[in-house]
Amino acid sequence: MSTTAELKDLVSRLERAMNERRMDDLDDIVADDFVRICEATPDVQVRSRAEFKEFLQGFTEAFPDNVQTFTRVVAGDDEIGVLATYEGTHEGVFGPFEPTGKRVSFTFAGVMTVAHGKLSEFWVTWDNMTVLGQLGLLSAASGA
Repeated sequence: MSTTAELKDLVSRLERAMNERRMDDLDDIVADDFVRICEATPDVQVRSRAEFKEFLQGFTEAFPDNVQTFTRVVAGDDEIGVLATYEGTHEGVFGPFEPTGKRVSFTFAGVMTVAHGKLSEFWVTWDNMTVLGQLGLLSAASGA
């Protein structure tokens, strides 16, 4: 079992690796068989560290200046709860949507589990309506 300090350090390293685009650093942070589950992106399957890197790269292509900030971290018993912000400018294709040039800022939350000193699962959620609304895409998303 990891200490609270070790768990918080692991999440801090994840945040830094994502924001600095240091995907190789994830090799020491994320398990090979890492799983990401998110109801906001049900068609996106992440079942390995390699797929997680691809997922992050896709978001960086859509929002090249994205920054994820873990504003609250609660840890214990090899689980980590996070409340975070995501900010970025939509300059690349995002799912079915062409770039809008608009900036988004939204909150997301999740729970991570740790096994053998690495992140093994990330259950995450956010409000897609907030994101699509900020991008001016609500009518495009609803087909109206």
